[in-house]
Amino acid sequence: MKILLTGSTGYIGKRLLPVLIELGHEVICCVRDPKRFNPPESLRESISILQLDLLDKSSLKNIPKDIDGAYYLVHSMSSSGDYQSLEETSAINFRDALKKTNVNHVVYLSGIVNETELSKHLTSRKNVELELSKGDYNFTALRAGIIIGSGSASFEIIRDLVEKLPVMITPKWLQTKCQPIGISDVIKFLSKSLFNPKTFNQNFDIGGPDVLSYKDMLLNFAKVRNLKRKIFIVPIMTPKLSSYWLYFVTSTSYNLAKSLVHSMKIEVICRDNQLNTILGVKPINYVESLKKAFSKIETNEIISSWKDAYSSSGLNFNISEFIQVPVFGCFTDRRIMAIKNREVCINKIWSIGGQTGWYYGNWLWRIRGLIDKIVGGVGLRRGRTNPSTINVGDSIDFWRVLYANKEEGRLLLFAEMKLPGEAWLEFKIVGNELFQTATFRPLGLAGRLYWYSVFPFHGFIFKGMIRKLTSKKPALY
Repeated sequence: MKILLTGSTGYIGKRLLPVLIELGHEVICCVRDPKRFNPPESLRESISILQLDLLDKSSLKNIPKDIDGAYYLVHSMSSSGDYQSLEETSAINFRDALKKTNVNHVVYLSGIVNETELSKHLTSRKNVELELSKGDYNFTALRAGIIIGSGSASFEIIRDLVEKLPVMITPKWLQTKCQPIGISDVIKFLSKSLFNPKTFNQNFDIGGPDVLSYKDMLLNFAKVRNLKRKIFIVPIMTPKLSSYWLYFVTSTSYNLAKSLVHSMKIEVICRDNQLNTILGVKPINYVESLKKAFSKIETNEIISSWKDAYSSSGLNFNISEFIQVPVFGCFTDRRIMAIKNREVCINKIWSIGGQTGWYYGNWLWRIRGLIDKIVGGVGLRRGRTNPSTINVGDSIDFWRVLYANKEEGRLLLFAEMKLPGEAWLEFKIVGNELFQTATFRPLGLAGRLYWYSVFPFHGFIFKGMIRKLTSKKPALY
C-alpha cells in the first residue's frame, strides 16, 4: 500500500516510519524542508520525499493521486500564539487536497478531550479532528494523553524537573489526573489501526493501565532513577507563573510551556479501552514505560521489537542506523580526525582494552578502574573475552558492547562502571574520518558535578586516543 506520512520529521513520525516499511508499505514522507529530513540510507529505497506546506495550498497539489492511506501527525502548538487558526487551516487544506486522491483511510493522532471545559491546546486538537472527519474517506482519530518515551516533550520535561530539583515548590495542577502511555504502544496503535475496518469513522482513547496525578508521575520517575525528591504544592501559583516556572527549570520553549500548563489543569483519562481488544494491544504501565525510555540505547525498543521480523523479512535494513546514543540532556566530547590507514585504524579499535589498553593515558584508565573497584564496581578486572574479536554483549574492561560491526567500522560501548549517570563511548568511521564520541547523561546534581570534575582529563585522554587510533603505525601499546 502507498502511505502518505505527514509529520515525518517529528517525534512520532520518525518512529512510525520504519514500522510502516517493515509492514511492506511504500511511504511518501511529507516535509517542509527536505534538508531537515535525513532518513537512514537503508530505508530510502522504500520511501519518497514530498516537499509541501499544509498552509500553502499550491504545494499540496503534488500529493500523488494513487495513495491508499495517510497519517496526520502535525501540530503547531509551540510555534505560535495563534496556533489554533493555523492548525485548523492546515487540516482543512489537507482534507481538501485528499479529495483529488484515491485515499481510503486517514489516521489522526489527537489528544484526550473528555472534559466539558478544554484548554486551547486540546480544543484545537478537537477542532482539527472535526475538520478531518468531514473528508471523503474513512477516518480514525486516536486520542492520547501524556506520551512517555525518550525524547518526547512530556518525558523530557518530567525528567528535567526530577533530576534538577531535589525539592519542588509546585502549582496545584500537579494534583490533576492523567493516563500516560508509552511511545511503543502509541506506535502499535497507529500501525495496527491503519486499514482496519473496525476502526473506520470512529475515535478512540488510548492510554496505559495507570491513572496517576502529575505528582505521582514525578515521584515514580524519581523512584525509577533512585532519587529522593520532595514535592510541596502551593495554591497561589498562577498559570502565568507556572509557565515561567516550567520555562526556566526545563528545556521547553515558553509557548510550549504556556500551552502545557493550561492543558495540565484538565484531566486526560480514557473513556474506555475497547481499542486494546480490537487491535490486540496490551499497553505497558507507567514504570515500565520509563524503564524502556531509560534503556541502554535510545532506540532499544525498535531493536527488540523489530529485529526478528527484520531478519526474516529479506528487507535491506541496517540495524546500526536505528541504534542512537541519547542526545537530550547529555554532555558530549566529540572528536574527528582523518584516518591514515582504514584497516589499521579498525584493527586498533577492535583490539582496544584488556591487555592492549586504551592507547593513551593508560595510567589514568587504571586509576579510574581502581576507583570503580573500591566503590564496588567491576573495575578493569574483566579485560576482554577475546583479544582480537568483538561481539555484541561482550565486556571490555568496565564497558559493555552494544553494537560492533567491523566491516562498517562502528563500535558502540556502554559504561558499566559506578557512575552518577550513564555513559557511552562510540567509534565510527565515515569516509576517511574517525568520529570518536564520549557521551554522558548525568543523574541529578551529582552527575553534573562528576562530569565537570573529569572534564579537564578528557582533553588529555581522548585527544591522545584518537590521534593514536588514526595514525598509520600499527604499534603495540
